[in-house]
Amino acid sequence: MIRRFAFAAIAASVLFLAACGGQQAPQMSDAQRKAQEGTQRLSASEGGKIVLRAIEAHGGLEAWYSAPTSSFTWEYSNAGMNGRFKTRAVVDNNTRQAYHQILAIGTPDEPKPYEGSFAWDGEKAWIYPADTPIIAPRFWALTGYYFQQIPFVLADPGLSYEVLPDAELDGKPYDMVRASFGSGIGDSPGDTYTLYVDKETDMVAGIRYTVTYGRQPRAAGDEPPGETLMLYQDYTTVDGLTVPKHFYGSNFANGEVVNFKNEAWADEISYTQPFDATQLEMPEGAKIQPPPGQ
Repeated sequence: MIRRFAFAAIAASVLFLAACGGQQAPQMSDAQRKAQEGTQRLSASEGGKIVLRAIEAHGGLEAWYSAPTSSFTWEYSNAGMNGRFKTRAVVDNNTRQAYHQILAIGTPDEPKPYEGSFAWDGEKAWIYPADTPIIAPRFWALTGYYFQQIPFVLADPGLSYEVLPDAELDGKPYDMVRASFGSGIGDSPGDTYTLYVDKETDMVAGIRYTVTYGRQPRAAGDEPPGETLMLYQDYTTVDGLTVPKHFYGSNFANGEVVNFKNEAWADEISYTQPFDATQLEMPEGAKIQPPPGQ
C-alpha cells in the first residue's frame, strides 16, 4: 500500500512538471528575499506595520533592496553651530560604507567652496585635510544618509517599534511610531526616530529625532535627550523610490515647536551609481576620528 502511494505521488509530480514544461518555479532574487524577510520582521509588531505601510508608500522594500547605492548632494545648515557645509555622498546600501566629496564649508549665510573628502569604511572614519572645520566624519558619514533614506533604513534588523498616540502637524492628525536601536548598535544606540505617517497616503510628513552621539548612557531619572522636529518636504521619485529634497528642523519640547534649529537640502539623487571602493582609502594628510569617548 505504501509503495503504491509513493508511486502515485511520483507519477503526479511528473505530470505536474510536464504540464509546466518541466520548469521549476523561479527562485527569488536577493532583493525579493530581503524584502520578504523585512516584511516578516516589520509585520511582527503593530509599530512595525506602520513603518511597513510608510515604506510601501515610498516605493517598497523590493525597490529599496534592489538599489545598490544611494548617492546625493547633502547641504546642511545649523544656526546654533554657525555652520554650513555641502558634500556629494555615495553610500553602499548593503555595507553602509560611505565616502563624501566636500563641496563647500562656511557660515549659514556664506558657505564657500572647499576641496576635501571624508569616508567611513565600516571600522574607521577619516577626513582630509586633517584641519577641515565643522565636519566630524564619524558622525556625518551616515547621518545625512539616514535622514534622506527614512523610512527605508528603518527596516534594518535590530530596531524596535513603539506605537504612540496620534499627533498633529498644522492641525492634521498623524499616525505615530517610534523606532529605536538595540543597545550596543552603532555609536548612538540611544537615538530614536519618531515618524509622522499620513493616515490617508501613508507618506512620512516629518520625524522627531534625538541625537545621543558622544553622550554618556542616560541614567535612571536623567532628563531624556532633547528632540528635533524635522519636516520632510519637496518629495521626488527617483529609481522607484520617493524621498524628500528639503528638510526643515526646529527644537521641540513639551509637544511644541520652540525655535528654528537647522535646515538641509538633497539633490542629484540616484540609486544606481557604482560604488568606488578606492575612495575609502585614506590619503596622506588625512586624520582619523576615534569613536566617542576615545
